Amino acid sequence: MNAFAKRLKELRSENNYTQNFIASKLGIRQQSYARYESGVGEPNLDTLVSIAKLFNVSTDYLLGIADY
Repeated sequence: MNAFAKRLKELRSENNYTQNFIASKLGIRQQSYARYESGVGEPNLDTLVSIAKLFNVSTDYLLGIADY
């Protein structure tokens, strides 16, 4: 599992969000979001920024570049 997928899953669990909830907030299908968490797919830049905003973290954190 890559750093992005691992952090995404951790953030979702810490916030008690379901994949369906996050997918609806991002305007994508749950299956697409599940692919991000499994490391099979990657979001486009706009979706990446939306994920960072949703969890109130930096894109660098999501991508495993920074630990904050």
